Amino acid sequence: MLSTIGSRGDVQPLVALALQLKELGEEARVCAPPDFRDWVEDLGIPFVPLGPEVRSTAKAGSSLLPAQPTAEQVRQMIEGTVATQFETIPVAAEGCDVIVAGNALNIAARSVAEHMGVRYVFAAYCPITLPSSHHAPPKVLAWAAEDPAADDLTLWAEDAVRWTETWGPSLNAHRAAVGLAPVADVRGHILTDRPWLAADPTLAPWPEPGDPHVLQTGAWIMRDERPLSPELEEFLEGGEPPVYFGFGSIRAPQGLGTAMVEAARALGRRVIVSRGWADLAIVDDGPDCHAVGEVNQQALFRRVAAVVHHGGAGTTTAAASAGAPQVVIPQHYDQHYFARRVSELGIGIAHPLVVPTTESLTDALEQALRPAVTARARVVAKAVRTDGAMVAAQRLIAGG
Repeated sequence: MLSTIGSRGDVQPLVALALQLKELGEEARVCAPPDFRDWVEDLGIPFVPLGPEVRSTAKAGSSLLPAQPTAEQVRQMIEGTVATQFETIPVAAEGCDVIVAGNALNIAARSVAEHMGVRYVFAAYCPITLPSSHHAPPKVLAWAAEDPAADDLTLWAEDAVRWTETWGPSLNAHRAAVGLAPVADVRGHILTDRPWLAADPTLAPWPEPGDPHVLQTGAWIMRDERPLSPELEEFLEGGEPPVYFGFGSIRAPQGLGTAMVEAARALGRRVIVSRGWADLAIVDDGPDCHAVGEVNQQALFRRVAAVVHHGGAGTTTAAASAGAPQVVIPQHYDQHYFARRVSELGIGIAHPLVVPTTESLTDALEQALRPAVTARARVVAKAVRTDGAMVAAQRLIAGG
């Protein structure tokens, strides 16, 4: 049983793993927000909905950062999601041999596995979400470091305390209800002492090579063989490679659609806008613009001049694998890491941490379209692995 709470970027890697397990003759079930039921079931994978829909969060607000929740809102969210997980995950995992948790918001997954007497695996999609002396914890909106200048291990220790203070009371109340002992370190309990890292070793390497405590499998990528629509094919064939803009299943700053199109036009480039959950739209009916919905990124990104996106693990990996230069506009959590890695690898540009404007996007896009960046992106693409889901599936089957 493969479980996660989050957006498309959290769910799709688990779907990739489920498909690979299915191809190897194993049964896999996905437990995730109800937004993804139709998509997952259309792929022939059993699905159990977990919690409320998450799509509405992509449209909330107009700034790069969501509003700070109140203490009471946080408490209600914590108690509600933990209760829902303890109700849903045992049903979803019935008859399963192993539970795989796809991110750290799976607060109940390990407890359910413990109570059922089955294996548990935690998988992270980005190195920065796992403790290390080589990086600080990713920033969480509600948590501010007591001393931002402290060393990384001190910040991770502080992070662990806050995880336990935040989630411990609700988690331990539910554990007690099923006869389990309390957990003293909630974060360590969720992550385990040997987490898996479902990220590409070139794009997002674990900073401690040879570390036996982290298994880096490579990114869990779905093999997408869907054809592009006739309308999109016609647009691609009608001129020079366009620039792709998309924010996936997260919110987008107000006015971003207009700024994106104007920036591309300022450089004489055509535009493809992915509507995404934020319902981005092109500003007019000009022949140099084309809007798309759900699309085969693996096929499309090989045919665009550049990819401008939010820095999610999946989109960043897809663009890197396709050899497309990138402009990353990060908003939160691990997106800042991927923006930095794109810049460090020389395969694109990290947009400044300000609300994008036509001017800022034009400048970033102009840098990303330089021949040296395009050439470097093509070189790095050859090193990006595509077998991560297969590696993970084989390890699961082998019990590793």
